[in-house]
Amino acid sequence: MYEIDQSQQGIKCPNCGSGNIQYVSETETKGFGFGKGCCGYILFGPFGWLCGLLGMGKGTSYTYWICKNCGRKFQR
Repeated sequence: MYEIDQSQQGIKCPNCGSGNIQYVSETETKGFGFGKGCCGYILFGPFGWLCGLLGMGKGTSYTYWICKNCGRKFQR
């Protein structure tokens, strides 16, 4: 996260109109799929436990703005 005064660039909060906003970028990554691992173990034995690793480490990135005056989150 980093702070930028966006009032000079014309970006304002849609709720209160303030230019006192903060740009936020978050990344969420997946961990081990316990359910997939257990089902895989039941069906395929120890090799199936590795099925829980499928998709591990894949991530999704979210970007949005937060108004420091009213707390509203919004996308431009």
